[in-house]
Amino acid sequence: MNLSVAANSAIEALISNPMRSLLTMLGIIIGVAAVMVMMSMGEGAKREMEAQIASVGANMLTVSPGSISRGGRRGGRGSGRPFEESVVAEIESLPFVTAATGILNDPVTAVSESSNWSTSIEGGSAAYFEVNNWALSEGRAFTEQEVRSGSSVVVLGPTVANELFPGGDAIGQRIRLNSVPVTVIGVLASKGAASMGMDRDDTIVAPLGMVRNRITGGSRWVPRHVERVQFLVEDGYDMTLAQEETAVKMREIRRIDPGEDDDFRFFNFADMIQQRAEQEQTMSMLLAFTASVALIVGGVGVMNIMLVSVTERTREIGLRMAIGARGGDILTQFLVEAITLCSFGGLVGIAIGWVGAYAAAEIGGWPFAVSPTMIGISLGAAAAIGIVFGFFPARRAAQLDPIQALRHD
Repeated sequence: MNLSVAANSAIEALISNPMRSLLTMLGIIIGVAAVMVMMSMGEGAKREMEAQIASVGANMLTVSPGSISRGGRRGGRGSGRPFEESVVAEIESLPFVTAATGILNDPVTAVSESSNWSTSIEGGSAAYFEVNNWALSEGRAFTEQEVRSGSSVVVLGPTVANELFPGGDAIGQRIRLNSVPVTVIGVLASKGAASMGMDRDDTIVAPLGMVRNRITGGSRWVPRHVERVQFLVEDGYDMTLAQEETAVKMREIRRIDPGEDDDFRFFNFADMIQQRAEQEQTMSMLLAFTASVALIVGGVGVMNIMLVSVTERTREIGLRMAIGARGGDILTQFLVEAITLCSFGGLVGIAIGWVGAYAAAEIGGWPFAVSPTMIGISLGAAAAIGIVFGFFPARRAAQLDPIQALRHD
């Protein structure tokens, strides 16, 4: 029996028992759809991670003060003595550092003529935009001269710009930050939500000196302080080595004796995103494993139904053998029938999985990711289930004795 004849026979058998065929395919449909959704979620998380690393910069490091202990109680990260602004220049002088900026951050209420919005402001140098890989959609960034003079100019994040000026035209407008009047000179390009769900566009960027002098105020320990330093490591330079060499420089700056603990900490945003993505990938793999169990259960259902089908069609099998069909022909017929059944179920499961993956992406807020590879894997898995779980019933049919089969009631 050639494959085309076997396929036609399989389709006829499936059409002649539509309800049984549908119920048999149900496990395959659910399993394939679940596998599609899980693979799509994993790929979407991976793409989101790559986009976030690209938007922040894989070669950016942040160093901030460590914790301080008072009376046996630790104050937590960032509670230690702030950095002096001169630390920025010291770090920037390292041979592998391409740009650096000090950062000051504080919550503010931004007020325009027609609206107000609670947000946060970040003070930085002119290198802030390069270090944070942040382009502008309108206007311009502030210059180093404006940073040195403490000019009252700001660059708005897209969320703040939309809230304060719904009709656009933010450039050149005067707003107040708390009670401080400033001029809007630019609007940042959108970066969207971070991996923790925080809106990165809900921010204001301004010259470091202006923020320190008019918004946050000074520090009682350090006159010209910064809360943290962000810097870029040149492309191709080992990030771990860069962190170690910067730590040596910081210990020298902070006059930390050998054997004493560091009073500063490093933060690598790209590493954090990578770790989170790996956790999501692990979870996706566990869910995909669960989905594959559903696919296997569907395969067991196919095997059971095929065994019932062999029993019901024993006389038909005997008749085929009596007119010249060999055991291999019967094996091929039932094996093709199982593969066809699972493949049809796989196609329906792929369609449902596509819709489910899209819905999951919309609800979860990650990129919709369904590739031809995923479709091929899902369809191949369904066909493989047909081969594996259809072989035993097909082999049983092929081993029937023709005379006993013809006598079967």
